Amino acid sequence: MPLLQLTHHVVKEADKVATTTFSYFDKFRDFAVSFAPKLVGALVLLLLGRWVIGKLISILRKILLAKEYDPSLETFVLSLVKVTMTILLFISIAGILGVDTTAFSALIVGAGVAIGSALNGTLGNFAGGVMMLIFKPFKVGDMIEAQGITGVVTEQGVFNTTVLTADNKTVFVPNGALSTGVITNYSTYGNLRVDLTMGISTTQDIDHAKKVAIEAMHSHPKVLKSPAPEVSVLKVADGMVYLAIRPYCAQPDYWNVFFGCTELVKNAWDKENVEGPSPQRVVINKTV
Repeated sequence: MPLLQLTHHVVKEADKVATTTFSYFDKFRDFAVSFAPKLVGALVLLLLGRWVIGKLISILRKILLAKEYDPSLETFVLSLVKVTMTILLFISIAGILGVDTTAFSALIVGAGVAIGSALNGTLGNFAGGVMMLIFKPFKVGDMIEAQGITGVVTEQGVFNTTVLTADNKTVFVPNGALSTGVITNYSTYGNLRVDLTMGISTTQDIDHAKKVAIEAMHSHPKVLKSPAPEVSVLKVADGMVYLAIRPYCAQPDYWNVFFGCTELVKNAWDKENVEGPSPQRVVINKTV
């Protein structure tokens, strides 16, 4: 009798285990049947999305190369597009698998707002740098005047531009202010006109003074023959004749020509007895 009860108990427990096992199997089967299409769809979307992203990045790279944009801008834009599209792809895959993507979207939006608020000025400089790299108002090696700074551009970054001034100072100009201000590019057409103003006495022969000045400028090795140097009467005032001395030169030789021609013209006038202006003072004697 005890053996019979034991056997009955074993059979009963085995039946429970079998029932539970088949129940779990049925649940797993139902889950697999319902989840399999989602999993297949997610895998297909993953493969297709990666292929589409690769194609778009390849097309965008060709466009940037054709436009001859700065390499730093090209690298940044390609990385930004790839990361953004990859994030969107994984959010879409999570949605297909049944994951609630609302929290992810809210988290991304919140993070974007927080980062944007914290980096307000930095993002302005970044946006300005991207715009200048696209529209190219100047390039490395150009001589520019902007934000009260005049010098040669030695580096053009995404956040700031490095300018080397004539007195050998390195100035870092934020791209935000640079992109929204006035930029004078002295190197756009290759040649620069050097603007000098020098005065002579009102008693001197203007034509002779102009001839001597032009010959002096031609003697400078960095002054261009074409366009030819020019000398014109700028104004007559303060007891002197102001002459506009205008030699032309290549951009790297600007300051060499500026100081060199000033000295050459002054020495040539002295040699040819062209007198400079003499200070004049009018004294009025008022008697009471």
